[in-house]
Amino acid sequence: MSRLFRAMVLLVALGSCGSRNFSVPRNLDNACQIVSERPAYLQAFKATERRWGVPVPALMAIIYQESKFIGNNRTPHQYALGVIPIGRQSSAFGYSQALDGTWREYQRAEGGSGARRDNIRDATDFMGWYMSLTKEEVGLAMNDTRNQYLAYHDGRTGYKRGTWRNKSWLIRIANEVDARAVMYDAQLRACRKI
Repeated sequence: MSRLFRAMVLLVALGSCGSRNFSVPRNLDNACQIVSERPAYLQAFKATERRWGVPVPALMAIIYQESKFIGNNRTPHQYALGVIPIGRQSSAFGYSQALDGTWREYQRAEGGSGARRDNIRDATDFMGWYMSLTKEEVGLAMNDTRNQYLAYHDGRTGYKRGTWRNKSWLIRIANEVDARAVMYDAQLRACRKI
């Protein structure tokens, strides 16, 4: 009996080492509840704000739009003939929905080879890095959440070319991201988290 008990304890211990909590915070419409429920998020957001100058509410609003705070979020599968899986829509993954190529570029430039898209600190640092390059190349202010999101979604080159102008759905979403950032800012100020 003791051997069985030891084996079960070992399995539980090993299983807990490998598991990661990628559940969604309970109330995504309340920034204070999000950061109270997940204090590591607020630490990551503030570290990114200090390093890159991206406001916490803007980070939160973009993460909400990109992944709904799901650390291992992926794009949906595509299907041929409606039933045959042919892969995912893109390589976007993690909190920031960074593409493979852009993530590798970040790893080489800033994050190091150990940076992970499903780690909130790495994901927000990536976003700060990307948005700071957008500020340098395009001239968008860090607190211009709407346009930073458009450049984040379509890429800096796409933003400069104006590819977003013909995407009414993307403009609507960028406005929603901006409105969410304003809402998160008011909430975080009210609960004195920023």
